[in-house]
Amino acid sequence: MPSPTQPVVRFEVRDAVAHITLNRPQAGNGITAKLAKELAAAALACEADASVRAVLLRGAGDSFCVGGDLKDFAARRHHISAYLRQTTSDLHLAISRLARMNAPVVAAVQGAAAGGGFSLACACDLVLAAESAYFVIAYSRIGLPPDGGSTYFLPRLIGFRRAMELALLHPRLSARQAHGYGIVNQVVPDAGLAARAQELAKTLTAGPLHAFGMTKKLFHRGWNQGLEAQLELESEAIAEAAASPEGQEGITSFLEKRKPEFR
Repeated sequence: MPSPTQPVVRFEVRDAVAHITLNRPQAGNGITAKLAKELAAAALACEADASVRAVLLRGAGDSFCVGGDLKDFAARRHHISAYLRQTTSDLHLAISRLARMNAPVVAAVQGAAAGGGFSLACACDLVLAAESAYFVIAYSRIGLPPDGGSTYFLPRLIGFRRAMELALLHPRLSARQAHGYGIVNQVVPDAGLAARAQELAKTLTAGPLHAFGMTKKLFHRGWNQGLEAQLELESEAIAEAAASPEGQEGITSFLEKRKPEFR
């Protein structure tokens, strides 16, 4: 079992991909204050590192993330409110930065994505799931409402009625069911998950980083804008991008019938 001083989130950058790994496998990568704080630090490090062009988020061991560590919460029952305010503040900082950064974020989900782990997967831009993975909100099962942004992301991904059904009745979705709902982009064989996730992240590193960032921002803003306001945001974004080195390279490479080199 890791010592109290050992990191519970591994972070490294290789070949323009930031690898963030939740590293409490003996506890299903359950979320504690320490894990949430280290995840926030990793997300901020991704934004600060100009070499990062894609992010790959995964969990060590048999599960992606089982959600909040209830044993950890129970041990702090006498000051649980303050503890959870701090924990969720750090978790939400991490989720906000992952959603807002330019680099696309890929989640590779194996085993359980439950509670906060479910929320974390929903916050990523692309989600790959192993055949044996499953997804469940489960908060109401223990008398709690959702956190981790699931009340923001989930209705937008699957619609209000289905989101309420998952939150109130907490059915367990298989990877295939989650794919059918629109929570998961691809379902892959268990043995091929790591390689496929790495391949996808690597593919994204060759793309136009700032255009990716603009695309993410436009999609998120689109939920709260009227049509004309969103059209104006799109107009400004594409005009700015077309004049940028990325945009110039994209247009030129298309006309020259060659692969663009966005780096």
